Amino acid sequence: MATPALLARKVGMTSTIDKNGVVRAITLMSSEEQTVTSLKTTEKDGYRAYQVGFEQVKKIKKSISGQVSKLNIMPRILREFRYNEEQSNKNVGDKINVGVFSIGDIVSVSALSKGKGWAGTIKRHNFHRGRKTHGGRSYRRPGSIGSMYPQHIFKGKKMAGRMGHNQVTIKNLEVALVDIEKNLIGIFGSVPGPRKGLITIKGVKNEN
Repeated sequence: MATPALLARKVGMTSTIDKNGVVRAITLMSSEEQTVTSLKTTEKDGYRAYQVGFEQVKKIKKSISGQVSKLNIMPRILREFRYNEEQSNKNVGDKINVGVFSIGDIVSVSALSKGKGWAGTIKRHNFHRGRKTHGGRSYRRPGSIGSMYPQHIFKGKKMAGRMGHNQVTIKNLEVALVDIEKNLIGIFGSVPGPRKGLITIKGVKNEN
């Protein structure tokens, strides 16, 4: 079975009652119709992939315009998806919408998580604070960050720094809703990123 892929924007969250009578959270995402803009082949590029254009705008960057000049579209975003022999029937100009998924499909979603700004060690790494009695003065200080030798901090040391805004992938989520008319797709559970954030949805290959 082919593994479809789709770009979408996060709308928000809602809930539904499943067939067992349990209230379950759903993340709604909006996905406009996407156009296949180019194909990558093993012979020419060394790998197989198809490129899609997402979201139409009035003015596009010059780096994008040269790639889509023959298709009469003006996408904001271009993304590539690897494909296998089962998906080799795609052609330049083909349209892709939320209909590539069905209710009950298992997918993985990828997005940039919410940025939390600069954070200390307690918030970022769950450090304990120091005591506030008996003369303790190290309330939220990180403590020692290394020995005198070799006189530099080792890479990966847990310290204060930028938190969030990282690429996060969540696997094995179930598609709960597909509305082709409204270009909506819903997934049970949470999806990383803020509202209006760009989401990549990929189907999980079915071995059966």
